[in-house]
Amino acid sequence: MAQQTAPMKSALPQRRFYFDVKWLIILVIVAFLLVFQVFPLLYMLYKAFFPESVFSLSTFTRLYTYEMNWGALCNTLIAAAATMVLGTVLAFPLAWLVGRTNMYGKKFFRSLFVLTYMVPPYLGAMAWTRLLNQNAGTINVFLRGLLNIDARTGPLNIYTIAGMIWVLTTFYYPYAFITISRAMEKMDPSLEEAARISGASPLKTVATITLPMMTPSLIAGALLVFVCAASCYGIPSIVGAPGKVHTVTTRIVEYMGLGQAGINDATGLAVFLMIMAIIILYISDVVVARKQYITVSGKSTRPNIVDLGRWRGLTTALVSLFSVIVIVIPFITIATTSVKKNLGKGLFEANNFTTMHWTKIFGRDDIIESLINSITFAAAAATIGIIISFTMAYLLQRTRVRGRKIPDFLITLGSGTPSVVIALGLIMTMNGKFGINLYNTAAIMIIAYLIKYLMMGMRTVVSAMSQIHVSLEESSQASGAGWLRTMFKVTVPLIFPSIAAGWFLIFIPCFYELSMSTLLYSRDTQVIGYMLHYYWTYTSQQQASAMAFGILLVVVALNFILNKLTKGEFSI
Repeated sequence: MAQQTAPMKSALPQRRFYFDVKWLIILVIVAFLLVFQVFPLLYMLYKAFFPESVFSLSTFTRLYTYEMNWGALCNTLIAAAATMVLGTVLAFPLAWLVGRTNMYGKKFFRSLFVLTYMVPPYLGAMAWTRLLNQNAGTINVFLRGLLNIDARTGPLNIYTIAGMIWVLTTFYYPYAFITISRAMEKMDPSLEEAARISGASPLKTVATITLPMMTPSLIAGALLVFVCAASCYGIPSIVGAPGKVHTVTTRIVEYMGLGQAGINDATGLAVFLMIMAIIILYISDVVVARKQYITVSGKSTRPNIVDLGRWRGLTTALVSLFSVIVIVIPFITIATTSVKKNLGKGLFEANNFTTMHWTKIFGRDDIIESLINSITFAAAAATIGIIISFTMAYLLQRTRVRGRKIPDFLITLGSGTPSVVIALGLIMTMNGKFGINLYNTAAIMIIAYLIKYLMMGMRTVVSAMSQIHVSLEESSQASGAGWLRTMFKVTVPLIFPSIAAGWFLIFIPCFYELSMSTLLYSRDTQVIGYMLHYYWTYTSQQQASAMAFGILLVVVALNFILNKLTKGEFSI
């Protein structure tokens, strides 16, 4: 029996432990996000509800019974809601005209509308304060002359909640425009064709077919505008603060200016933004996303182009007028302000043109150092981010390893978290209290940028890899190439345009970032966004305008480089 049982024992299959390196990659990414994103947010929540290690709502009671904070909360909700409605009302017809009609100059207008998406919102705030300043605002001076108004102020005032809503709308409607445009490109045109064949006019087809089918994307775009407007700091600080129109973000920064004494109160206000963002993210990515299939066809589609007929010229003229008012005039205002000696005089008045402000900004060490810091931090965040993005794209599209969607969810959560909340959480936890001290370092700023903007690059790379058939990689490996060689020789070249686009999409918002930088900077880590805001508020609006226009030129230059690198596939 012993001789018979021995072979039977050896014949039993032996289970071998196999360590998959993909698990290690996932664990590293998840560990990074847990330490620098999830833990700071959870700790901030804990401190808000357990200020003295005992559950208490005293922080919220004290904060929101204070009239200024309650007013800031109301202003935030009103401004965000109004911006959401106005931005969506603007975005849908513009997206339809650019994507579904034969309007003149569609490609040009699409690029123009998206340009403001990649320009810092505080640049728009600076421009509109020059245009609608009660005393010397260009538009107000023009209107007083046109309407023969005998007054030194008005008739419009930018330093109101209405003025703030206007500026927020002009710089955040592109978020809805991009969301709606992408959905329109994927929409199955067969129902629209059926309506047209049945005798419906183009406008009736839009109202009865296109609009209902686009409802999920409209809601998603609207919610994105709402959360961006509610968590914005630059525009409220430049437009709202001078008129005592406070918002939650401006109050958080004010409390942080008090040092350690103000952190608890800042936390109480930040929790409101965090909870609001999480609710909206859930509605947008879970509830609304389930209905997105209604608009998408299972086959390759080519949307119908509506012939505007005799309205083609008038429609193009109206869109051109809108573009001039909302985009061209503000940018020109920034440029002209940067070359004025006296802000109260016209550019073409005697001896009022000067280039000294441009000379000064390039001659100041603090500005040059902040520019170098911005480029360095943004490049570091973009490079690390695109490596993570490529890794995540491979894990999501080429493997079935369990847990691969966990970092994807965490990255999405970070993107939807307001900037000031991310910064505040890092300040509270990365100060050595828990064994990691990154306070006042470049590392804490790069990490904050990664958490906020990583998804912009990841979505681009994931989308590109999903379009590359796995058989190409399998053929390479079957020919003897290893996994890494296949990645660098086959996959990377095929999706290089998307990798380049993803890198730039992370780099650009990091380059001009203001909200997080205002809370995280130190003497050695000042960046161009903070310096621009500081110069506009305290030093020289002309020099700030020169910096702002310089940022605009950088964005345009990067757009040109990206277009060339990707052979026209991508542009900002």
